[in-house]
Amino acid sequence: MMQSLSSPYTSSRALLYSSSSSTQLPKQNNIKKNHYFCDLGILLNRFHEKGRRKMTTENHLRHVQSLPVFPSGAGKIPRLNAVILGEALASEENDYVFPSQEFSRNAHVSSPSEYLEMYKRSVEDPTGFWGDIASEFYWKQKWGKEVCSENLNVTKGTVNIEWFKGGITNICYNCLDRNVEIGNGDKIALYWEGNDLGFDDSLTYSQLLEKVCQLANYLKDVGVKKGDAVIIYLPMLMELPIAMLACARIGAIHSVVFAGFSSESLAQRIVDCKPKVVLTCNAVKRGAKVIGLKDIVDAALAESTKNGVSVDVCLTYENKLAVSRENTKWTEGRDVWWQDVVPKYPSTCDVEWVDAEDPLFLLYTSGSTGKPKGVVHTTGGYMVYTATTFKYTFDYKPSDVYWCTADCGWITGHSYVTYGPLLNGASCIVFEGAPTYPDAGRCWDIVDKYKVSIFYTAPTLVRSLMREGTEHVTRYSRKSLRVLGSVGEPINPSAWRWFFNVVGDSRCPISDTWWQTETGGFMITPLPGAWAQKPGSATYPFFGVQPVIVDEKGNEIEGECSGYLCIKHSWPSAFRTLYGDHERYETTYFKPFPGYYFTGDGCSRDKDGYYWLTGRVDDVINVSGHRIGTAEVESALVSHPQCAEAAVVGVEHEVKGQGIYAFVTLVEGVPYSEDLRKSLVMAVRSQIGAFAAPDKIHWAPGLPKTRSGKIMRRILRKIASRQLDELGDTSTLAEPAVVEQLIALADK
Repeated sequence: MMQSLSSPYTSSRALLYSSSSSTQLPKQNNIKKNHYFCDLGILLNRFHEKGRRKMTTENHLRHVQSLPVFPSGAGKIPRLNAVILGEALASEENDYVFPSQEFSRNAHVSSPSEYLEMYKRSVEDPTGFWGDIASEFYWKQKWGKEVCSENLNVTKGTVNIEWFKGGITNICYNCLDRNVEIGNGDKIALYWEGNDLGFDDSLTYSQLLEKVCQLANYLKDVGVKKGDAVIIYLPMLMELPIAMLACARIGAIHSVVFAGFSSESLAQRIVDCKPKVVLTCNAVKRGAKVIGLKDIVDAALAESTKNGVSVDVCLTYENKLAVSRENTKWTEGRDVWWQDVVPKYPSTCDVEWVDAEDPLFLLYTSGSTGKPKGVVHTTGGYMVYTATTFKYTFDYKPSDVYWCTADCGWITGHSYVTYGPLLNGASCIVFEGAPTYPDAGRCWDIVDKYKVSIFYTAPTLVRSLMREGTEHVTRYSRKSLRVLGSVGEPINPSAWRWFFNVVGDSRCPISDTWWQTETGGFMITPLPGAWAQKPGSATYPFFGVQPVIVDEKGNEIEGECSGYLCIKHSWPSAFRTLYGDHERYETTYFKPFPGYYFTGDGCSRDKDGYYWLTGRVDDVINVSGHRIGTAEVESALVSHPQCAEAAVVGVEHEVKGQGIYAFVTLVEGVPYSEDLRKSLVMAVRSQIGAFAAPDKIHWAPGLPKTRSGKIMRRILRKIASRQLDELGDTSTLAEPAVVEQLIALADK
C-alpha cells in the first residue's frame, strides 16, 4: 500500500473509498492517511467556495481562478468498470485525477498558481508575453511596434487579425537550420515506421535539412516561387513532412490533401487553389490493402483540366513496398519520378525570408454548404503558438520521443507531427500503416521499439483498442510512456479511464486537447503537471485564450452553464481568412456573435470551472476526428440516379465518436434493396472517400419539412438516436404523418 503512495496519478473518489479501509493499514500509515484525507476535505471545501465566489466576477480570470490546489500521490485511480466499452460511469465523471509531486516538480508548469500567473500575464499583457516567447526564435527582422492587431467585430469593419506584422522569418529555418546550429544536427528528427513489420528508417536533423533543401531546389527549378500553391497528396512517408518543409523554405504555400480523399475531392481542391505542382506517390499499403494513389491523382488532374485548371508537373515518389514503377500508369511530359531528379539537386538551399503574415499553408476543411473551406494559416504567429503549445501541453523535454498517430493531411499532422515538434527539436515518429495491423498490439509494439514517451492519438483509436481487449496492450511494456494525449473529438470518461488505467498504467497524465483546424493550435487543454484532471474534460484554456460561453443572443453566461463556445480576442495561430472567400470567413465565424470567434461547438462549464466540449452545433459531423459536411454527403447520395433526396445527420458512435446516418428518399417506383443500399454507400466512398461512407441508410418515403421546405434535422437526429420521446412538436410540419413512417422504417 505504501508503494501506491508514489503513483503519479490518483482520484479524489479513490481516496475517499480508501479511507474506509484504512484500519487495515499499520498504525503509523493510518495516521498519515487520515491526516491526508482531512487536508483534502478542507482543500476541497476551500476550492468549491473559491470557485463559487470567483465565477460571479466580471474579470477575465473568473473561470480559471477556481483551479484545484490539492495534495498528490495517494494511490491509483480504481479500475472500476472503465474497460467496458460504452459504460458512461456517470457517478465517477467528477473524479479528480492528480499529478504526482515528482511529475509536477519537474514540469514546465508545476502548479495552479504558476499557471495562473502566466495566464494572467498572457491576457493582460499579450505584447510582453508573446513577444518574449517569439524572441526565442530566429527573426531576420523583428516585428513592428504592435505584436497584435485585431478586429473581430463585423459591425466595426472588416475582420482582421495580425500577429508580429513586419517581422521577417522562415519556419523551415527555425525547424531545421536553427536546430543544427545549436548542436542537434546528429539528433534523430524523424523515425519512420512502415506499414509492414521490419521496414523502418530515420533521419537526423542534418539529414532532414539536406533532403528538404534538395526538394526545395527542385521546386524552384520547375518554376515554383514565393506565394505559389503546391498540392501534396502523399501518405505518411517521410517525404510528406519533407515536402511541407521544402515549400515553407521557399515561401510556397503548401496544401496537403489527405491521401484518402477521392479523385473528385482532390480535383475540387486543385481547381480552387491552382497549384504549380502536385506531389504524390504511386501507391501505399494500408494494412493488407494496396491503394493506387497515382491513379486517383491522374483522375483528379483530368477532371481539373476539364474545369480549366491544368498542372504541368506531377512529381511522383516510387513507393516500392506498395507498387513498382513498371506497374504505374504514366503521362510523359507531366509525370516525373521523385527518385530520378530530386537527389541530383544540391543539399543546401537559400531561405526565402517571409513576413510573419505571409501565408504558410492552405488546408481544406468541410463546410456546411457542401464546398470545402480553404483555411489559411500564416507564418509567424502559427510558428510561435504551435511550438509553445507543444512544449507546455505535453511537458516536452529534449529526451522525449514523441508519436502523434495523426496523418499530415489534417491540421493535427501540420501542427503536432511536423511544425510544433520540430520547432522544439523533438524526435518524432512517422507511421505509414494502420494502427491495428497486423494486430491490435501494433501501437504498443512501436511504443516499445522506439521508447516513445509522449503518445498523442484520437478517442476513435482508443475506443477501437478497448474493443479489441486489454491483452493486446498488456503484453507490451510501455514503460517509456510518461504523457498521453487525445485529439479529434471529446473523449468519453470510460475511454479516458481505459486509456489512463490500461495504456498508461495509471501513471501517465492525459492531455485531452480541444482545438480546431481554424485555431491552428491547442485552445483548451490540461497542462499535465499543473492541476487535477477530470476524465473527459479539456479542463482550462491555454495561455492567451479567452473562452466564453454565450446564449443564443450572444450574452456571456457566468458560472456553471451550457451554451455556445466562443473565443474573445485573437491568439497567434488563429486562421486569417478562407482562401478566396473572406466574406464566407466573416459570415461563418464572426457574424453569429459579433466581437467573438464562434467555434461552432457546444460547451458546458461545471461548478469548478472545467470546460466540457459537447460537440458540433452546426451541420458538420465529426467522424474519427475528420470533419465532414452533411451537405457534401447529401450531394454525393443525390448524385446516385435512384436517389431523389437525402438528409444526413450525425449520431453517437461507440468507436468513431460520431457516425453518419443518412435518410434517403428514392426515385418513385424504385424498391428498397440491400444492393441499392451498398450502391449508395459506394457513391459516397467514390466521390468523397471511405471515411465519409454512411454507417446507416434509413429508407425514407418522405422527410420532415416545414411548410417553407426546410428539413427539420432536429427531428431526424431524434429518430436516428432513437430518442422518440423527445421528438417535440411536429404539428408545424407540412406532413406530420411522415414522422411515424420514418419511425416504422427505422430498423428495416
